Amino acid sequence: MIKWRPANTITVKALALIWQDDALLLTDIHDDTGRVKGMRPLGGTVEFGEPWRDALQREFLEELGARITLLDNHFVMENIYDHHGVTGHEIVFLCHAHFTDSSFYQRDSFRFEESDETDGIAKWASLDELAAKQLELYPAGLREKLAELTILRSPKRLFS
Repeated sequence: MIKWRPANTITVKALALIWQDDALLLTDIHDDTGRVKGMRPLGGTVEFGEPWRDALQREFLEELGARITLLDNHFVMENIYDHHGVTGHEIVFLCHAHFTDSSFYQRDSFRFEESDETDGIAKWASLDELAAKQLELYPAGLREKLAELTILRSPKRLFS
């Protein structure tokens, strides 16, 4: 198993908030032992010279073969964190989105390949499920930000 550590630089990420009823499309975050310690929305690193919106659409095409439509409501979070004693620092663009092909909402899970050639699985999970399993939602503070935006009470309002 590859033991991932944060880079000693500030990384820019773009993640999509795709809802199906009260569930978000999320992927597992593991610790060094392979234990799932939390989940995060799908997306990836913004490359130099690439607008974050383009990066997000590129990541979904590369990893899932899916096209997504980005909505106008987005926000930015700064995430300074510790991972096994190594400090990481990210600027994260989070954007509400939906699949352009509605058949993606019929699937329970999605297998994809990360840039480091490891396999990942994304699945629909509600924030209540995460809390019941005592799993974190990453980046840190995202759960509170979603509650602040009142999206938890009415995720469908995003698409009306």
